[in-house]
Amino acid sequence: MVIIQEEKIEDIPVLHVVDDVAQSSPLPVVTYIHGFTSAKENNLPFAYLMAKKGYRVLLPDCTEHGERSAHKSELEMELEFWNIVKQNLEDLQVLKENLDQRELLLDQRFGVAGTSMGGITTSSALTQYPWIKAAVVLMGSPKTMEMAEFTIHQVQKTGIKLPFSNEELHNQIQSLEPIDLSKHIDQLNDRPLLFWHGDQDPTVPFRHTEAFYHEALPNYQNREKLHFIPEKNRGHKVSRKAILATVEWFEKYL
Repeated sequence: MVIIQEEKIEDIPVLHVVDDVAQSSPLPVVTYIHGFTSAKENNLPFAYLMAKKGYRVLLPDCTEHGERSAHKSELEMELEFWNIVKQNLEDLQVLKENLDQRELLLDQRFGVAGTSMGGITTSSALTQYPWIKAAVVLMGSPKTMEMAEFTIHQVQKTGIKLPFSNEELHNQIQSLEPIDLSKHIDQLNDRPLLFWHGDQDPTVPFRHTEAFYHEALPNYQNREKLHFIPEKNRGHKVSRKAILATVEWFEKYL
């Protein structure tokens, strides 16, 4: 039977999803990171499917979200977007170390996946953590700096004046270079990476994923380990097809 445990790992609220028979045993682990304005509970269907396959799944609340919400407006949170992503990266390190300490991670088989902001986090994490063994990015841009420029332009088009000078905006974008996977494709090291993206996504540009896939593919010795699933006429919403493909990817590579 699959069980859901509420935990707090340091200051990170986490739903820990696992088969009860194996809850104290070392298992391969997938950490799934939710999207902007979402929360950990929204990814329980995926966690259930993975737990049924024998995996341990961690669903953390990102900072400013879920149990960690400070009840800011959406605009206030948008201004914090990249700080949230950077905190997500730190949180991943905390979760990984906690699993190691508790001897719950089997053979260092640690995977990461995420939706939208969580997918952006996943791409960024691959620049920082060689211990990530496999990853899935659902409608999240691997082109961090271009994504930052895109979101700034989108906000400016609405007529909202950002509380930053042009120099400050430029510096913020430049600060993302170390976690921009498109600038550090060599860090992938042939690790299994799956992308899914709807071709009508108005929020995270489909072209970022498509272009990155073609840029990164020549770097793979085994090209089957880098895969891109475009879905026609799909907007910014993950399909069941995408979730099932994510489960299959981790089954194969983690």
